[in-house]
Amino acid sequence: MTSQIQNGNGAQHATQSIAPSATLDAVRSAVEHHGGSREELIPILTEVNRTVGYLPAEALNEISRLTRIPKSQVFSVATFYRMLSTEKLGRHVIQFCESAPCHVVGGRQVWEALQEAVGLEPGQTSPDGKWTLLTVSCLGVCGVGPVIVIDDQIYGSVAPAQVSEILSHYE
Repeated sequence: MTSQIQNGNGAQHATQSIAPSATLDAVRSAVEHHGGSREELIPILTEVNRTVGYLPAEALNEISRLTRIPKSQVFSVATFYRMLSTEKLGRHVIQFCESAPCHVVGGRQVWEALQEAVGLEPGQTSPDGKWTLLTVSCLGVCGVGPVIVIDDQIYGSVAPAQVSEILSHYE
């Protein structure tokens, strides 16, 4: 099933979802677990995002229906937090810190090596679904910049020559 969702800039993106029944089951389970109050919206979104891998339109619609929170507000929260995604991500998510501390210790060169290695622009997912490349303003480990995070693994003091070796650890 393919759904259309809008990002905050009004652009529409087609998203491919898992089986709708599995998505709806994940939503119902999360709402049952956390309760359907407005205060539980972020935990509900987080659980569905973790279970499904992202927040497809049908999940957001069902969350809205079950919690009686307007769709626009559910979507607003879902797109506000970087930890949540309304688009299907690659099997491995690469986050690159583009803050000043990382930049001044060679971040630009590492960024160029990273982009060359995966062939992606920020926010893109590779056609084979292996990689999603994201930039972040800070990862909170400025003392070991430049920093790359792949999934939950932090790589600090990265040199451009190390990028290919780091990526080789991921199928």
